[in-house]
Amino acid sequence: MNKFRLLIGIVLLLLLAGCDYFEKNSKEVVVAECYGKYLYESDLKGIVPEGTPIMDSIQRVGTFIDSWIRRQVLIHQAENNLNKEELDLKKQMEEYRNSLVVYAYESQLISQRLDTVVSEDEIAEYYEQNKDDFQLRNTMVRVAYVVLDEDCKQKAVFQKLLSDTDTLLLQNIDIQATYYAVKSHLDVDHWMRLDDLTSIVPIEIFNAESFLKKNKFVSFDMNDYTYMVRFVDYLLEESTSPLDLERDNIKSVILAHRKQAMLEKMRNDLYEKAKKERAFEVYVGSPTLYNAD
Repeated sequence: MNKFRLLIGIVLLLLLAGCDYFEKNSKEVVVAECYGKYLYESDLKGIVPEGTPIMDSIQRVGTFIDSWIRRQVLIHQAENNLNKEELDLKKQMEEYRNSLVVYAYESQLISQRLDTVVSEDEIAEYYEQNKDDFQLRNTMVRVAYVVLDEDCKQKAVFQKLLSDTDTLLLQNIDIQATYYAVKSHLDVDHWMRLDDLTSIVPIEIFNAESFLKKNKFVSFDMNDYTYMVRFVDYLLEESTSPLDLERDNIKSVILAHRKQAMLEKMRNDLYEKAKKERAFEVYVGSPTLYNAD
C-alpha cells in the first residue's frame, strides 16, 4: 500500500470508524457512498500537494470527503423535491450551450468587423435629433475655483484673475495655483454638478436659479481657508443637457445601434442563404404545430 493509499485509509478510519473499503462495479476503491453515489480513491488525487505534513494531509482529505457528502445530501434532497420537468435539465443545458455558442460567434464577428469610429458630425446630428432625451437631473455649472490658506499673500492676485472675465483663462492662474492654492479647478470647459462643487466649496445656496443669476464671482473665508469661485455658465435641473456632457453616452448609443444593425443583417443573410440552399423545411401539416384545444 503506497503513501497515498495509506493516507486515505487513515482518513476513512477517522471518518467512518469500523467501515471497510468496498468495490462497486469497478476495480477502483470506493472511499465514500451517499444515497447510491460513490466517491472513488482516484477522485482524491491531487488534493494534497507533495510535501504536505501528514496531519495537514489527513485534515485536507477529510474536509474534501465531508464536503462531497454534504453536497450529495443536498442534491438528493433537491431531486426528491423537484418534479420531472424541473429535473429534466437536458433541454436547458442544450439551450444554454447554444446561447454560449451564438454569443461567442457574434462577439468574434463584432470585434472583427464593427466600425468603432464615431465622428463628431454623427454625434452632433444624433444630439440635435434627440434633444428631448437629454434632460439634466442636476444643476450643472462651469466654474473656476481656488482654495487658499487664509493668510495667503497672493489673495489679491487670485481675486483679480478670477473676478475679471478678460483674464479668466490666462495661464498665470494655473501657475499661481500650482504654487499657492490648497485646491484648485481651472478647467472652465468642464461641466460639474453644483452639489459636487458645494461639497468642496461650502457655499450656502438655497435657490440655485436665483443665486447663479446674481453671482458671477464669490469669495469668502471659512475655517482658516479662503474660497474663490468664478461662475462661467450654468444649466438648471431639467433643462437640456449640453452636448459636452452627453458625448460619450451618444457614442455608446451609436455603437450599440451599429452593433444591433450588423447582427440583424448577419442573421437575415444567414437565413436567406440557408433558404436558398434548401437547408430547412417547414412541415405545415404536422399536427404538433396545432393546438387541438
